Amino acid sequence: MDGNRAGEQVDLFVIGGGSGGVRAARMAAARGARVALAEMAEFGGTCVNVGCIPKKLYSYAAGYGEAFEEATGFGWQLDSPPRLDWGKLKAARAGEIHRLNSIYQQLLEGPGVTILRERACLLDAHTVQAGGRHWRAKNILIATGGRPFVPKMPGQEHAVVSDDMFDIDPLPKRLVIVGGGYIACEMASIFNGLGSQVTLLQRGAHLLNAFDEDIRSFVAAEMGKAGIDIRLNTQISAIRRDGGECRLMLDRGQDLRADAVLMATGRAPNSEDLGLELAGVKQDDKGAVVVDAQFRTSVPHIFAVGDVSTRLQLTPVALAEAMVVVDALFPEPGRAPREAPDYDFVPTAVFTHPSIGTCGFTEAQARARFGADNITVFCTEFKPLRHTLSGRGERCFMKLLVAKDTDRVVGLHMVGAEAGEIVQGFAVAMQAGATKAHFDRTIGIHPTTAEEFVTMRVPNMG
Repeated sequence: MDGNRAGEQVDLFVIGGGSGGVRAARMAAARGARVALAEMAEFGGTCVNVGCIPKKLYSYAAGYGEAFEEATGFGWQLDSPPRLDWGKLKAARAGEIHRLNSIYQQLLEGPGVTILRERACLLDAHTVQAGGRHWRAKNILIATGGRPFVPKMPGQEHAVVSDDMFDIDPLPKRLVIVGGGYIACEMASIFNGLGSQVTLLQRGAHLLNAFDEDIRSFVAAEMGKAGIDIRLNTQISAIRRDGGECRLMLDRGQDLRADAVLMATGRAPNSEDLGLELAGVKQDDKGAVVVDAQFRTSVPHIFAVGDVSTRLQLTPVALAEAMVVVDALFPEPGRAPREAPDYDFVPTAVFTHPSIGTCGFTEAQARARFGADNITVFCTEFKPLRHTLSGRGERCFMKLLVAKDTDRVVGLHMVGAEAGEIVQGFAVAMQAGATKAHFDRTIGIHPTTAEEFVTMRVPNMG
């Protein structure tokens, strides 16, 4: 391609208006850079529109269903069974998402980012085409995120993906979810709580393979107790439409009928048709853009952050990565550039019911990294105070992993109510290198679930 194309000049061209792209664009513009951003869909990306935010809102909604059941144990008399107005919930969610979309646009307009509501693609290493116009960019940031991945099978067109679930109509009475990752598990808990009969099909022997073995086993048991039909080592060979319902052909010759089938079988990077090959940008075998520790691609002035890259796929990580890029390109006088995130101690949550919170290494990872005999494990399992009266059998599980040679806490895991809120605070301590001695010297807040993390004293010998 011609490397001397005429076009409007910018210091940074951002392709993608999700969390990482918007953060990079507005912060670069605020530092005086000429910035353009191209995004066809609503601002905020997956997280705001069909991911973190609507998922958490629906998780809250599902939680109210559980709370109504628990209330009688605390003396409340419910005169009639509560009823979910699915349409009202969807409308309320849509209103909140629209509000957030507007805020994102204002964040871009404030510092003067040129907004292009068009699809953009690279024509060469410095030229971007968007809306029939050419843009000459000194630097380019690819922040196009990811999309649901559906494996090819007969009848796959009869299934939906996670993006569709927030407006599905009607609310399915019988929902089959295919997959065992965090999206599958979260959707199972949400729609089970909203009143659907949920069956979860996982081809492997475990749910949540990337998580600690004790965590994934414990949460699977709790989800089963809540009424979710979990079927492991199960594969689908085909989906058929039979009148008004879906019929799934399973690998053992069985069939399963449902009102809706959700394929929660992973995500793929949004890297197609971006012209990456024309610019010389390398991708891995899954299509993710290969980046180095500073998020540079194989072309030094082209960067990639977030789910489209080969790094960790979490919204707060994309935000942190975006600021590393901005600091490298447009440094603030007198301030040291930000370092790349410490991926070893990135906290995360899974909004199942009960929820998961985790930070650091799984037990298998810790033994591989620090030595099989160099890890001390502390575990506790108990019924939370709330459920001593609620009538529910839900239990809580907590786990600490400690490196013997340094006494550092290298893994912290929890299944229980508000696990994400609890683990977020401990993540600060773990990032600072907290030791088990620090935990032991910390006074707990009583009575709370969180205090159990600072009162575990006896190692698990099993």
